[in-house]
Order: sequence, then C-alpha cells, then structure tokens
Amino acid sequence: MSKGPVTEFIERHFKHFNSAALVDAAKGYQAQLDKGNKMLVTLAGAMSTAEIGKSFAEMIRQDKVQFISCTGANLEEDVMNLVAHTHYERVPHYRDLTAQDEWDLLERGLNRVTDTCIPEEEAFRRIQKHIVKIWKDAEAAGERYFPHEYMYKLLLSGVMEEYYEIDLKDSWMYAAAEKNLPMVVPGWEDSTMGNIFASYVMKGELKASTMKSGIEYMGFIADWYTKNTDKGVGFFQIGGGIAGDFPICVVPMLYQDMEMHDIPFWSYFCQISDSTTSYGSYSGAVPNEKITWGKLDKDTPKFIIESDATIVAPLVFAYLLGW
Repeated sequence: MSKGPVTEFIERHFKHFNSAALVDAAKGYQAQLDKGNKMLVTLAGAMSTAEIGKSFAEMIRQDKVQFISCTGANLEEDVMNLVAHTHYERVPHYRDLTAQDEWDLLERGLNRVTDTCIPEEEAFRRIQKHIVKIWKDAEAAGERYFPHEYMYKLLLSGVMEEYYEIDLKDSWMYAAAEKNLPMVVPGWEDSTMGNIFASYVMKGELKASTMKSGIEYMGFIADWYTKNTDKGVGFFQIGGGIAGDFPICVVPMLYQDMEMHDIPFWSYFCQISDSTTSYGSYSGAVPNEKITWGKLDKDTPKFIIESDATIVAPLVFAYLLGW
C-alpha cells in the first residue's frame, strides 16, 4: 500500500488511545480487503453535509467498499451539496444563536445542521422538480424501485448537470451510481425527499407501492449477504442509529429466523461513535454486546473509535487510500 504524507503522519503520531484505535481499525479494514473480503459501510448523522464525499467517493471508485447503508438524509444531502454548494452558509457561531436568529434563518429558507445551513430553494426544490418526474414516469410504466435507485436514475440521467457546483469526483453518490453499488436506505421516509414522496401519496398523485419498502430492503440485503459471504463481509459503521442497526441484524435474522445455521458472522466490525455506553443506547454499545445478539463471533476483529466521525472517517479513508 502506498504511503502519502497523511498516512505517514498518522503512523508517526497516532500511537495511543483513540488515535491508536483509528490505526488499528484502518489496518484491520485493509486486512479484510487483502483477504478478498467485502466491506459494508454505514453512514449516519450528517456525513454528506460534512462533505465525506471528498474521501468516500474515492473509496468507492477504488473498490474499497462494496455495500452502503445510509440514512435518507445522507442519500439526498450529497446530491444537495452537488447542486447547491455555493448557496450553503456556515454559521460558526451557532451556539450563540437566539430563537429569533433561528427563525430568521427559516425565513431565508436556510435549514441549519449544526454550523451549516442547507438552502431550501436551491437544494430541496431543484431535486424535487426532477425526481418527481422520475417517480411518476416509473409509476406510469408500472415500475417500482428503491429510493437509492431513483437517485441513481436522477444522477445518471444528466438532467441536473447545469446545477453542479462542486467537482463531480467529490460526490460519493455519483461514484456509487456509476458502479450501481448495492445500498439500503432504512427509514428513508423521514428524509426530505421521503416527506415529499409521502405528500404526493397523500394527495393521490402517486401510489405508495411505487417506492419499494423497508421490508424489501431487508430482503435485498439478506440476498446480497448470502451471495457474498463466501470469504467474509466486514462492517464499518460511521455513527449509530438506523443506518447501522438495520443492516447488522441481517445475520441473526438469517440464522435465527430463516434457520440458515451455516450463515457466517460479520468478519470485521468497527464503529466510530460518540455515544455514551451507560445510557442504554444501542449506538453506544461496545462491540462485544453484539456477540450476545448473534451478530459477531467471539473471534471477529472488533474496534471502536470514540471520537467525532467528521474527523475520524476521512482519516481512516485517507489511510486506506494511501494519501
């Protein structure tokens, strides 16, 4: 593996505590790829708005990730960043905002994600105009697709090229669309595009069945896992929540509920987490807890990096890319 200045810096300075865990996890990830194992990566939080595409897109292009599980927000927010980047506004003093300041942002059509505001008109509405047509065309043709497949169609159609405001190589969704990378987007309905789709259903302009469901997503990932676990499938989890909870339970589902007792456990597990274990949250559970749920084997390589994912994930990806 090539070693650029970022990789050399990490190896020289990241020696203890969470920095050492980062190096161990990255080396474990690389070991999985060296064995010919596949890797599933999950995206929670606002990783797309944090512009994870600057590193994650190259991970996809270099075949260092074979499956993605992400929230509906991450699915759409990478595309929003692609078509509306120059209209975003940073609010570095967000901790000082009053209720009136927040209301003023709303009045200006700016939806705040911590220190970054997403512009409603340039981001949401630009996508809505084109994605609704794709939904309606599919329904008219009697076709049904998953949420991510509609987004792939949108990107590959080229209808939004006039709006592109970042280098296309920094969009992880475009990289995924080019490869038709398998993906699940559990709980997609709570995203902006999910809300918009629901509104068209409630108005009687679209059928709910035109969008494939979460149960079908579970069947999709179960089928993919069964077909791709001959050498092993690793699990790299960024954050917590449904993006991680949904795909990891495919193993106990296949073993316990489908009674496929020869199904292998996940071959590697790493989570970047800032959740507190003692509060009873699944997101904060240490990896060993997953052994009791039939997700990980006692010998599965397990790592947890307790830090900010917007700092850690790009460094892990940079290490794996030899930057």
